[in-house]
Amino acid sequence: MKAVEHEFLKHMTTMDDASLRDIMAQYGSDIWNYAYFLTKNRELADDVTQDVFIKAYYRIETFRGQSSLKTWLLTITRNTAFRYRRSTFFRKVNLFASITSIQSGRSAETEYMEDRYVDDIWDVIMKLPDQYREVLVLDIRYELSTEEMAKLLNIATGTVKSRLHRAREKVEQNLKEVRS
Repeated sequence: MKAVEHEFLKHMTTMDDASLRDIMAQYGSDIWNYAYFLTKNRELADDVTQDVFIKAYYRIETFRGQSSLKTWLLTITRNTAFRYRRSTFFRKVNLFASITSIQSGRSAETEYMEDRYVDDIWDVIMKLPDQYREVLVLDIRYELSTEEMAKLLNIATGTVKSRLHRAREKVEQNLKEVRS
């Protein structure tokens, strides 16, 4: 289902199962990955993702088409993840798993070195303060424009640009330290 096909969703008052399955197929991995970046926990990312699609299913009438469906779902993900993070369960359980890049056709040595570098980058990104990590992930992983990020995060476009700049500087500085 392409963005143009989502146009009809802004007129829905209830969502049918087929539409939900299509949306889950198209955006499921994006939603899960974003939830993981926000919570740093695979099990919580599973729970958040499930809640996001349940909320989308039961609250489709709140989608007015003022943003893309993806941005709307990412907003729900962000709010849901923050609710989870505030819960006492999250404070007690904080697991971190490294993110690896899966590619083929490389020598074992090259693969190890590249994977190691990717792990180092993601380790640095995941240790950034939330405000910097979030804009960087939305930029790198989800390729949202600064305007879309501003709307999603409910901050000014200039603030998004500033945070992105600072986040990139922090990553670069921390990678130099890691590599030294």
